[in-house]
Amino acid sequence: MSPKQNNIKGFFKALPKNIFSGFVVSLIALPLGLGLAMASDAPPIAGVIAAIVGGIVVSILGGSHVTIAGPGNGLVGVLLVAIATLGLESAYVAIMCSGILLLLLGFFRMGKLADFFPSSAIQGMLAAIGLIILGKQFHIMLAHKIKREDTVDYLLEIPYTINDALHYGNKGLVFAALAGVLSLSIMMFYSKIRNKYLQLIPAPMWIVLLSIGFSYYFELGLHEPNPIAKEYMISGIPAIQDIIADIPRPNFSGIWSLSFWGSVLALTLISSIESLLSIKAVDKLDSEKRRSNVNRDLKALGLATVGSGLLGGLNVVTVIARSSVNVNNGATNRSSNFFHALFLVVFIVFFSTQLTRIPLPALMAILVYTGYKLASPKVITKMFSIGKEQLIIFFVTLIVTLKIGLITGILAGVITTLIIHTITNRSAGYGLFIRNVLKPNVLMYKEHDSKHSYYVSIKHFCSFLNYFRLKQQLDAIPENEDVIVDFSMCEFVDDTVLENINNYQELFAKRGGHFDVIGLDMHDTDSKHPFASRRLLPVPKIIKNSLTRRQSNIESFADDYRLNYSSKKQKDITFLNNFLFFSTKQINHIYNKLSHKGNAIKLFDIEFSEGEFIAKEVIRSTMMHIDLNYAIPEFTLDREGFLEKLSAFAGFKDIPIENHDDFSKRFYLLGDNEAGITEFFNDDVTHFFESNPYYH
Repeated sequence: MSPKQNNIKGFFKALPKNIFSGFVVSLIALPLGLGLAMASDAPPIAGVIAAIVGGIVVSILGGSHVTIAGPGNGLVGVLLVAIATLGLESAYVAIMCSGILLLLLGFFRMGKLADFFPSSAIQGMLAAIGLIILGKQFHIMLAHKIKREDTVDYLLEIPYTINDALHYGNKGLVFAALAGVLSLSIMMFYSKIRNKYLQLIPAPMWIVLLSIGFSYYFELGLHEPNPIAKEYMISGIPAIQDIIADIPRPNFSGIWSLSFWGSVLALTLISSIESLLSIKAVDKLDSEKRRSNVNRDLKALGLATVGSGLLGGLNVVTVIARSSVNVNNGATNRSSNFFHALFLVVFIVFFSTQLTRIPLPALMAILVYTGYKLASPKVITKMFSIGKEQLIIFFVTLIVTLKIGLITGILAGVITTLIIHTITNRSAGYGLFIRNVLKPNVLMYKEHDSKHSYYVSIKHFCSFLNYFRLKQQLDAIPENEDVIVDFSMCEFVDDTVLENINNYQELFAKRGGHFDVIGLDMHDTDSKHPFASRRLLPVPKIIKNSLTRRQSNIESFADDYRLNYSSKKQKDITFLNNFLFFSTKQINHIYNKLSHKGNAIKLFDIEFSEGEFIAKEVIRSTMMHIDLNYAIPEFTLDREGFLEKLSAFAGFKDIPIENHDDFSKRFYLLGDNEAGITEFFNDDVTHFFESNPYYH
């Protein structure tokens, strides 16, 4: 059978999983699309239009594999300014022009632009976007509409809004504020509930369903009108025929104004950065570890944005939260993006009238939580742990973005990083550029005595400014081969480079290759964080860590039972890379490792994460790993329930074990190698699981 036929067969085999994943993602995309549009002062349907157009166009023409396209969080602030200064019809023209610029960026292969921004500056920009979203929507969440000059004023007004909400005399406002508070509580605590039945429906959709159910309870149960104040209910959701009839007419009258092109550039910059960062993050989550064609994706996103603006929708970007949900629900190709758009069309055609039953504070609570995740105190803690200088870059970018604008903010972050690097290396700015940026600093060659070994040497200076040279070389190496990256001749390596190098290490490890970094043992840093900027010094610092109380107890336990114990965080987790459980998860490190019989049996604490960016959830657990002296088939085993039976329709087939009906009824056994699995589950193994209540 030809590879093409295999691809077609694989596509149809995976289709049920992708349809199911697209449906789950659409449950999040609907409320988020409505909320983001209203937060941008656009018609509510504009966000849903962007998701539908983006899902269809990007799924057909895009270069990524499991990403989802739609309206993005980062554009709320820019769209607010654009619509306020240009008017809605001219703002649609700005959206279309930004789509054309995105298209050109793709054609000119400018996808590598994101590599020229330092990590701390990008984090500062994202945090500023989070505060812009949180600052304005927090007041609407508590049924308190206010008008202020800038985001800082909105943030300073939050205590007064809370105080006013506690003293509302109007029943309608009280119910509106309660809807907001309850919705925020669902968003905050829903991920902590590890119930697979509840988790089947995402938190934003629970808010929609509960809001509609609340409305019907008063209307049909109590025969009373909805107690929530009418001005805080969604309005202006047109039927599908009205959407087609009311396609906006673009207004080109202000196209030559400075404010128009300022909005276009800001929309293009944020769209490209948000999309490129999201694509990069989702590639890390992809179970098959495929690399996306970012330039092709930029072209598809640009075309989708032009189409969305023409139909009255917002900018189309790659979105990380919905993409993470897509991966976690078993999506394997772009068809899930298409089906997510198709389900949105079904919702609008058949249920558009029900959307007017959703209170505004409930939708704004979703955005308040999103804004908080972008500007979480954990981000500041992370910046501080990497290095104090990163906090300066972070806060300069954050403050300038809030007070002046996004483009000025990111430029301020880049300039601040340059100044700090110059001071750190005691070099003049001119020499910094001439000696290290304009001069090639990366040498790569393939060893003659090996077919699968590459050596990469970096000299002088390696930062976000010239990282693209190193990236070009590393991208040319297949991920299943061996690479040695040598920094011994490099005087300075910044945090942006080290973070990207860490991503390469994870990628190569999961693809069966080896990515070793050498030459950093003689570099010093002010922080023990693995991404902290490093300078070449004669004598590096040695930091001695003390044990916690729990670690001391584990150490005593190890001594009593003659076990080997190591409390140190270990990044070498190659023995876990091939486990199906971690195919869409990122392992940070293991620690507190107890081992026996030469590491044949290991018990350890582990920290790993699900999702990326604002969808990221860090999970800490304890696991045991046993090295067997023979191979066994790959499988997962769980308690069988209603959800497992339902998942059979999505292509997940339960493997029955002959002559063990009790086992087959109680257990859900899943795997690709059915013959090997049934052979492995012989009478002895099956009886073991039947007679022991503890299993996972």
